[in-house]
Amino acid sequence: MAELTYLELPVADAGPAKAFYAAAFGWQFSDFGPSYAATTTGGFDIGLQADPAERTAAPLPVIAVDDLAAALAAVEAAGGRITAPIFAFPGGRRFHFADPDGHELAVMQADA
Repeated sequence: MAELTYLELPVADAGPAKAFYAAAFGWQFSDFGPSYAATTTGGFDIGLQADPAERTAAPLPVIAVDDLAAALAAVEAAGGRITAPIFAFPGGRRFHFADPDGHELAVMQADA
């Protein structure tokens, strides 16, 4: 079966985007040229595309965490804007936020 293993987000500048995700989630990025950076975990990885000629629209990515309240605090502290406060959904709870480039993402914690 095919698995989603990578997500590319268009960004205005890879530097501030890398700083945001590092501060909010502890992610580390490798640079692949002046306008592209990516995580390289070998699992599901994220690419940050700052080249205007290469930008595409992105779907809503969902990030799973163990502590939803701590993640919310980290996102806000890193400069994220909460677009939907914590709410319950079948299987857990989540919130939505916009990163500094305006991308909407969700963070979820599964029910125990």
